[in-house]
Amino acid sequence: MKRAWISPMLLVLCGSVVATGLILRGNLGAAAPLLFVFVPLAVVNSPLLFPRSIGALEAQSRSAVDGRPVVFWRPGCPYCLRLRIRLGRSAHRLHWVNIWRDPAGAAVVRAANEGNETVPTVVVAGRPYTNPDPAWVREQLSSA
Repeated sequence: MKRAWISPMLLVLCGSVVATGLILRGNLGAAAPLLFVFVPLAVVNSPLLFPRSIGALEAQSRSAVDGRPVVFWRPGCPYCLRLRIRLGRSAHRLHWVNIWRDPAGAAVVRAANEGNETVPTVVVAGRPYTNPDPAWVREQLSSA
């Protein structure tokens, strides 16, 4: 099993255990909403929603060749999630770097954001943009 699936599976498992305990105690009304919280959290943190992340150095090399933007992100970031959802299918055309898994990616983000790990940070043609509008990012793909 890949490490990317551990966090989402733990969220579903924990939610299921707690919900089962509530159901066994006869509290079905509290169990259902609990699952409606844990399952979406698992999906948001799963590799199903975000394209496969690569390292910052590989992403920058690929971007230099194909001109596609590099998105630096981290799991659980609502702004990263907004960007990913609003990009739709075109999100797979970008190079995604998870800064929690890639120290070089985190360093790029800190350098672009005065020492802060503010994401999403999108690098287009070597220039960083912090939390850009998804429509603007989509436009950058059409020119790449």
